[in-house]
Amino acid sequence: MREEHDEKEEEAANIGDAALADRKAASLLKPKHPMELLLKKGGFSVPKIGEVVQGAVIERKGAELFVDLGMHGTGIVFGREFRAANDMVKKLAPGDQISGKVVEFDNEEGYVELSLKQAGADQSWAELKKMAEAGDVLELPVLEANRGGLLLEAKGVKGFLPASQLSQANYPRVEGGDKEKIFQELQKLVGKPMKVKILDVNPIEQKLIFTEKGQTSEELGKALGKYKVGDTVEGEITGVVDFGAFLKFDGAGLEGLIHISEIDWTLIENPREVLKVGDKMQAKIIDVQGDKVSLSLKQLKEDPWTKFAEQFKKGDLIKGKVTKFNPYGAFISLDSQIQGLVHISEFGTEAKMKEEIELGKEYEFKVLLIDPKDHRMSLGVVREKKEEVKE
Repeated sequence: MREEHDEKEEEAANIGDAALADRKAASLLKPKHPMELLLKKGGFSVPKIGEVVQGAVIERKGAELFVDLGMHGTGIVFGREFRAANDMVKKLAPGDQISGKVVEFDNEEGYVELSLKQAGADQSWAELKKMAEAGDVLELPVLEANRGGLLLEAKGVKGFLPASQLSQANYPRVEGGDKEKIFQELQKLVGKPMKVKILDVNPIEQKLIFTEKGQTSEELGKALGKYKVGDTVEGEITGVVDFGAFLKFDGAGLEGLIHISEIDWTLIENPREVLKVGDKMQAKIIDVQGDKVSLSLKQLKEDPWTKFAEQFKKGDLIKGKVTKFNPYGAFISLDSQIQGLVHISEFGTEAKMKEEIELGKEYEFKVLLIDPKDHRMSLGVVREKKEEVKE
């Protein structure tokens, strides 16, 4: 009986060991949750929703695309986002590098949900902005015409070329300015390639504006050769944008950029508040790079900071009006062209600053620093001394 009992115990132990081995084997075969694997490796960093991340294509399974995001984990494109980027996905192969915008950083299956279409759109707008700032010349076909101008497309984004921004060669010359006849002339340009520059780009408003004016040509090159840095030219404002304005001068149609910092000696936040299309004025040529001409309005005016620095020195008291608050302090208007800054440290906190001084009101300040070369002035608050109460 003893031997029979020992045999049964040994048999049960063997069965238990086998079951345990089966469970271990099953756990090894079961797919690990992506988040679990990354946490074990200790290399997971959580991406933010809306952030654009890069990765390599792992594989495509049916209507799902898996992407290796490295330290961010494993990305997935599926559902509506997969359908929206279907044309792009078809061309992808394992190992291809792609960018995706994070829609959800940890879904029910532990994947980072991505949108390829949104990331592509963000990248397109970023590239268009760089092109605008660099003044790149683009050759684009005209897609459509309407009564106001032409439609073109760059980096997958449709933009507008107003009739007023056409070159002299393509501008519709219609007697009496008949709008229907102008439209007919514009339709003749559909399909024609045009060399244009980006005049204005605003991804928030989904606005892309082109101009055909000021392109390099033999005629423009010869005309530009007549000018040098330091010359004063007279012309007409043809466009006003966030970063400045364009001035057309010379009969050949030369055009230069007046950067926002070159409009006036005082701080200009919106060029549209001081300049309008059609304004006629003089400007100074301050730089010529190839066909790019930089102009200045302020350099034809006396620098007010030089005269101001002669009148005031460190320690002087001066009256000024509070015009603007920001996290760094308060801007004080001392006259129509000079502004000083009272640093936030004068108050301690932004809330205390707004308690002590009010927008639009005039106060007395102490000059702490005047730097006419860099156009900077630091001011201090003058507080009334409280008289001690004698008992």
